[in-house]
Amino acid sequence: MFNRLYIHVPFCVQKCHYCAFVSNTPQKNELLDYPALLIRELQLRTSGTCPVTSVYFGGGTPSLLQPQQLALLLEEITDQTGIQADAEITLEVNPGTVDEISLKQFRNAGVNRISLGIQSFDDRFLKIMGRIHTTGQSRQTFKNARAAGFNNISTDLIHSLPGQSLDQWRTELLQAIELTPEHLSIYGLTVEEGTPFARTYSADSHELPDNDLSADMFELADELLTGAGFEHYEIANYARPGYRSQHNSGYWKRDGYLGLGVAAHTFLRDGYGVRFSNPGNLEDYRQGLTSGKPVRIDEHQLTMNEAMSEYMFLGLRLSEGVCAQTFESEFGLSLESAYGSIAADLVQLGLLAKNGSQLTLTRRGMLLSNQVFSRFL
Repeated sequence: MFNRLYIHVPFCVQKCHYCAFVSNTPQKNELLDYPALLIRELQLRTSGTCPVTSVYFGGGTPSLLQPQQLALLLEEITDQTGIQADAEITLEVNPGTVDEISLKQFRNAGVNRISLGIQSFDDRFLKIMGRIHTTGQSRQTFKNARAAGFNNISTDLIHSLPGQSLDQWRTELLQAIELTPEHLSIYGLTVEEGTPFARTYSADSHELPDNDLSADMFELADELLTGAGFEHYEIANYARPGYRSQHNSGYWKRDGYLGLGVAAHTFLRDGYGVRFSNPGNLEDYRQGLTSGKPVRIDEHQLTMNEAMSEYMFLGLRLSEGVCAQTFESEFGLSLESAYGSIAADLVQLGLLAKNGSQLTLTRRGMLLSNQVFSRFL
């Protein structure tokens, strides 16, 4: 079962140099024809499901869709599963791909949350990343979104960029705060295999900030953003009170979600959970839908031990951490008997904190989160 929908739009004007997601420049009619494929998949994969509580259009660059196409998709979702009246409906937007008129049309279509991929307020870093927009376009797009009536806007920033200093990162953060978004996602650059960045920068490149500087950037973001009234509710995410990302929070809480589109991932709450993905090639994806049998790639039914591990390393990403009572209710086993010695070691190391029935990451634990999570695998 699922109560959330993720819709992947695998098209971009230009692929960024750091991006490892499945996305390509659309060829003739691909963007025009794509919504019909999404609708067909929705029809084939849904039957008697409950109204969804969130819909997330991600990519790629889903703001390349026409507002009318998105409206049609939301209408079909309403017909097939229903959408709760208070559902969060997010559209990822790249600056320079929309204007005030199209943003108003997206809002009229049903979108109530914008996730704006600013990434940097410095044109030099935008060029290094291969972004198609300028800082001026970022600011104008944010202004246009406000004028279009959006009162829930998230922005993304990336730190630890080649040649970036702590002072430059401070300037980025202050500009983001000045923009007054409701939500901020803060990511450290990861050099992914197969990307232009990986061909330019080795893991130990002197042009990339070292681990200590990256940690300083993380801590500076925490200091400035919480000082400005943002809640640090997840390792990489900050929100004004009442503006957490409901869709992404569902991922960390292991809510079921259905992924539609090329390369989209799905997690269904059947048994301890089943995960699968769609083909990463548009033609393979299309052929499966044409045959009436959507292809599932890497389908895996989780065991109880795998589900318990997921509960821990996903739940610990959140500021409230994991709850012993909820763990026992879901798995019929106490958290103490499953992971008591591991948790005790991590508390002793100052990476976890225990408060009653809750286990949470400390600040140091957030910085070393991958090492913490590996203990639960």
